[in-house]
Amino acid sequence: MKKTTSRILDEVPELTSARGGAFYVHGEDAFRKEEAVRALVEAHVDPATRDFNLDPLRGDEVDTETLASVLGTPPMMAEWRVVVVRDVEGLASSARSRDVLLAAVTSPPPGLALILSATVPQGSRAKFYKDLARSARSVEFKPFGADDVVGWLMSRVRGRFDIDIEPDAARALGSAIGSDLGVLARELEKLVDFVGERRGITLADVEAAGTRLPRQDRWRWFDLVGDGRIDEAVATLDVLFGEGESGVGLVIGLTTHLLRLGVIAEVGAGALERALPPHQRWLANKLATQAKRWRAEDIDAALEGLLRVDRLLKASPLKQEHLLEDWLLTLITRRAAA
Repeated sequence: MKKTTSRILDEVPELTSARGGAFYVHGEDAFRKEEAVRALVEAHVDPATRDFNLDPLRGDEVDTETLASVLGTPPMMAEWRVVVVRDVEGLASSARSRDVLLAAVTSPPPGLALILSATVPQGSRAKFYKDLARSARSVEFKPFGADDVVGWLMSRVRGRFDIDIEPDAARALGSAIGSDLGVLARELEKLVDFVGERRGITLADVEAAGTRLPRQDRWRWFDLVGDGRIDEAVATLDVLFGEGESGVGLVIGLTTHLLRLGVIAEVGAGALERALPPHQRWLANKLATQAKRWRAEDIDAALEGLLRVDRLLKASPLKQEHLLEDWLLTLITRRAAA
C-alpha cells in the first residue's frame, strides 16, 4: 500500500527539525522539489480547515501588496497557516517584494509555515537567493544523474510501498526510461499494482508489465566486464552501440567502474561505500564480488588501455567499435597469460 508523501521528508532532515517558520527548496530537480513542497503542506495543514489556511502563490503572478497581506494573515481555527510560493525567482526583480519576503523568512509571524520553491537562474549570484538559503531551512535538489537512478528507485519502492525491487529490474527500468523521476515514479506505481501482494519486483515483472527494455544496457555491460565475462562483453558490444551508446561514454563508464574496483582492492568495500553518493552506495557490496576477480596490476593495465582508447577515439579514423573491441581482446589475452 502506498505510504504518505511525507516519506520524502525522511531524506531531508533539514526540513523536519521543527514545524512552522520558513522553508526554502531550490534546485533543478523539479520532481523531488515539488514532492517536498507537498509533503511540507501535508505536515502542517489541518484537513478540516485547509480551505482557510492554505494559500498557494506564484512569484511571477503575485503583486507585492497581496504577498504582504497573505503573509501577515494569522491562521484561522488551526495551529498553522501555510503559504506556498512557487517560482520565487519571479519576485527577484522587485526590491519591495524581495524585502517583504525576506522579512517574513527572517522573522516569521507566529503560526506561519512559509514554503518557498525556486529554480535559481543558472549562473546567478544574486544576494536574494543566498539570503533565503541562509535564513530559511534550506535544501537544494540537484538533478539526478543516470548513476543515481537505480538507488533512487530501490529506495523509493522500499520507502513508499514497503516492498523491494531487484537491482537488475531497477537498472532495466532506468535504461528504458532515463532519469526523468516523474516518469519513473509513474512506472513504479504501475509495477507495484502489477505485482499485487508479492513483496518484490523482478526483472521479469518489468518485462511482463510492458516496458520496452533495451537488449543490452551499459550497467549490465559494465558488470560483464567486472565479472570477467569478457567474451560476452565482446559479443554484445555492437548491441550497445545500436542502443545509442558512444565510445567516449563507454570509456568514461568503464574507467569509473574499474576505479571503484581498484578502491575495493586497495582499501575495501567499506571505503568505497563511504565515498559513493547516497543513491549509489548499494553498489559497494555488488562490486566487492567483482573485485575478487581482478589483480591490482590487471586493473592498472586496463586503465592504461582505456586512456589509450580515449586518445584514439579523439584522434584516430578507426571506428569506435574496433577500438573498444581491441581493448576487450587485450583483457582476454592478459587473463589467459595470467
